[in-house]
Amino acid sequence: MSIFRRLRDLTVASVNDALDSMEDPVVMLNQYMRDMEVEIGQVEVAVARQVALEKKFRQQWEEANALVEKRDRQVKLALAEGEDELARRALADKKQFEARALEYEQLYLTASEAATQMREKLNELKEEFYKMRAKRFTLMARAQVARTQKQVNHAVVGIGTQTAGRGFARMEEKVIRMEAEAQMSGQWRQPSYGLENALSELEKDELDAELASIKAAMVDKKEKTDKPAPAVKADQS
Repeated sequence: MSIFRRLRDLTVASVNDALDSMEDPVVMLNQYMRDMEVEIGQVEVAVARQVALEKKFRQQWEEANALVEKRDRQVKLALAEGEDELARRALADKKQFEARALEYEQLYLTASEAATQMREKLNELKEEFYKMRAKRFTLMARAQVARTQKQVNHAVVGIGTQTAGRGFARMEEKVIRMEAEAQMSGQWRQPSYGLENALSELEKDELDAELASIKAAMVDKKEKTDKPAPAVKADQS
């Protein structure tokens, strides 16, 4: 049972967090003001109906009192004329109108008290509405400032530092890697280059020696060719 309760609590918390992140203060404040306007309108209609009912009961109460006074005069007039039966009937009507007037009076007082309370409620709602309307502009301005500041901070911190910093770090790593590759490439090529030079120098020395040998042989041959032959002595016999 506790597992299901915890899952329910997690679900409710997740939904509440999602709703909180979706709520725009400006939009919600405007919606609250519209809700209050609708509520005030409904209370105004109810107050108007109650006031109309109050006036109706007051009018009926006043009419019943007027009939009571009228029947009282008629009772006295009938007695003065010796019309006892007529006076009795007028007196009975007077009693009925008195009871009706008392009933209308109670209805009027109840309706009047309810109308007074509803007027007070309406005034409280209107005062609260005016306060909320004044506060709404302040909250909307604060929300706009906070939103702008958040955007600026995000641009400065998020884009200016994090993104650019990561980009510079990546480029620095790439330059270091390029330098390392270049250095390694030079190290691998230097021995080969030195060997070629050494071999070339060796071959040059051998050629020079061979050329010197050939040249010496040619000079020697030429000297031998250019040397005069020895004279032949005459036979003295």
